[in-house]
Amino acid sequence: MKAVQVKAFGGPEVLTVVDLPAPRPAAGQVLIETEAAGVGGVDTLLRSGALADFGYEPGRVLGNEVAGVVSAVGDGVDASWVGRRVWAFTGMDGGYAEQVVASAETLVPLPAGVSAVDAVTLGTSGTVAHFALRHVHFARGERVLVRGAAGGIGVLTVQLAARGGAAAVAVTTSSAERGERLRELGATHVLDRAGGGAADAPASYDVIVDIVAGADLPSFFARLAPKGRMVVVGAMGGWPPADFGKEMIASFQKSMTFATFSADTVSAPDQRAALADLFAAADRGEVKAVVHEVLPLAQAAEAHQKMEAGEVFGRIALTHD
Repeated sequence: MKAVQVKAFGGPEVLTVVDLPAPRPAAGQVLIETEAAGVGGVDTLLRSGALADFGYEPGRVLGNEVAGVVSAVGDGVDASWVGRRVWAFTGMDGGYAEQVVASAETLVPLPAGVSAVDAVTLGTSGTVAHFALRHVHFARGERVLVRGAAGGIGVLTVQLAARGGAAAVAVTTSSAERGERLRELGATHVLDRAGGGAADAPASYDVIVDIVAGADLPSFFARLAPKGRMVVVGAMGGWPPADFGKEMIASFQKSMTFATFSADTVSAPDQRAALADLFAAADRGEVKAVVHEVLPLAQAAEAHQKMEAGEVFGRIALTHD
């Protein structure tokens, strides 16, 4: 079968299409004929070596989510899964391939109106967006800022915050054109990357969801209202400055909260339930899968180039003939 390996840490050019033996499902696993694989920001970090300290090594196949049809099951798995269209989480790797194995615990059936491409566009991004908002106890009527809103997690955070009754959903993004597209998804105020450019935007926020991190993170933390909560779910702009703690101490009397979030801390049953609800909402037209582009598996390097150039609005999906 065809798969895309990280031959060595580096730029997009290190992604190599290879022929590998078809995997076989072990106990508790299923085999999926891949129809689409999601391309996320974490993939670019794994490929570059930025997350090598977390145990990712060269020679592995990228991709943590796929959608397709179950073709076989391992021991202990209900055979009725065979032939069903599903979304699945593959872990840190494995998804950029024509066939993948995944734990049956991660499977979420797809409604008829949700395509494989839609599923991998909504999947991990929707999981992070949903549980990040829950992590900071977002409530109806609160003011929300989404930093780095044009990516996969960002566009879904905007939609879920608006759907959840936010009084305001401000976003940071790189262009007026992207800002208009975010307004169509529920944003009420569009800011530039530094957080300016909108005179009518709220002066402070109850909730900030940050997908960027980096050197400018402290200036956004300072925008929290008293008892405000900030959660960092990504680090596409790099790690926050080492002395960030000074900002937190300076705002001690405002009872503000800073948190990080990873979907790895959410149980499989809770993730499945949240995704089933999200897919059902997409099937009803209440949530939109924002697909930037669909590329063949062999063009995974091009997908990564576009991700790192900041060209992607929503998500890219990989498919194969």
